[in-house]
Amino acid sequence: MSRADKTNVNNLVDHLFRNEFGKMVSFLTHSYGIHFIDDAEDIAQDTLVSAFHNWSYNGIPDNPEGWIRRVANNKALNILKKEQVRTRYAHGAKGHSSKSHSDDHNFLEEVQDSMLRMILACCDPSISSKSQIILVLSVLCGFSRKEIANALLDEEEAIKKRLFRAKKLLRENDFSPESLTGNELSPRLNVTYSCMYLLFNEGYNSSHHDDLIRKDLCLEAMRLTKLLVERYPNDTSANALLALMCFHVARFDERIDNSGAIVLFKDQNRSNWNEELIRKGDYYLANSAVGNDLNAYHIEASIAAIHCHASSYEKTNWLFIKKLYERLYKIKPSPIIQLNLAIVESQLSGIDSGIEQLNKLAIKESKLQKYHLLYATLGEFYSQKNERDKAISNFETALSLTSSSKEELLLKNKIASLQRS
Repeated sequence: MSRADKTNVNNLVDHLFRNEFGKMVSFLTHSYGIHFIDDAEDIAQDTLVSAFHNWSYNGIPDNPEGWIRRVANNKALNILKKEQVRTRYAHGAKGHSSKSHSDDHNFLEEVQDSMLRMILACCDPSISSKSQIILVLSVLCGFSRKEIANALLDEEEAIKKRLFRAKKLLRENDFSPESLTGNELSPRLNVTYSCMYLLFNEGYNSSHHDDLIRKDLCLEAMRLTKLLVERYPNDTSANALLALMCFHVARFDERIDNSGAIVLFKDQNRSNWNEELIRKGDYYLANSAVGNDLNAYHIEASIAAIHCHASSYEKTNWLFIKKLYERLYKIKPSPIIQLNLAIVESQLSGIDSGIEQLNKLAIKESKLQKYHLLYATLGEFYSQKNERDKAISNFETALSLTSSSKEELLLKNKIASLQRS
């Protein structure tokens, strides 16, 4: 096989890992019981490795997704036969349940997507909310511990420990997704929304080295959230979250230029934003504006809507956005929100005010001290003030902290431009 063909196989397997890993784990765990979760992860990994070696030699099959699902299921059956543990897992396996189909609870009718069923199943109330999120992102969304740590602003070792404990609890509880009834779904939805939100964010601001945007993750998060909206059309949180996703995805094509370089938000051509998705965002945001419930998704979607409807960066209603961020911080205190507030403040009160707030944050918030966007923003502010040395210093710090090749290129270009001036 030529180098080009091997590159195509490698790219396809990488794509399938992001898109199919969680689906394979969901299918296998749903089929053979929650005790099978560790084996399911190993099988999913092994299947994708087998795909790479097989396809590199024999070529890519006509239906790659079907190939890996069939191989994964065969591997699962082989494990069950070899280890003679069919009885151990049979209570959770399709076709082996002692209950007839008509006796099952309504869970499969309520949510008809296997991955979404497993996400809801993993949101076990006996597990802490943060550990539930880690469990879902790792097991069902295929996130590495590093990606989860970046998303949650935590340490990889802490993520590893939480994940181990969460999986242990899930196995000990001997839980089957079919045991959920309608009333038992509601407490799990908030964590499910958090998982969809983090899944989308990882796609929109990817920690992956080569991809600033992982559209597959964003679209998968949108698909799953849309399933929730269809099942719970009056759920204001689900509608607000889907609105937020629509507004962000509407700007996809303008975030990267034709050469693959990052286009900063203020420099994007707004006429190229997707008007249909903005209208859909407006629709779901309007659907979410019912009753007195106001949560973080409503506020973030409202902020995104203001940006999408502003005629230019300069004419954005920054005062209203500031008020929304202040309200958001009361609901969900976060150093990232403080960072955004400092950026908004620079638009209202000038660059000096923004720099002052950012420098205070760098000292006060230890989690932001390893966050590259803090220093990239400081570099941009100092660059606008023509304070070359401070700008370069902050851009270099940001460069040392990012893992994205696209952001590395942007920062290197900015440093080089300042050095030439």
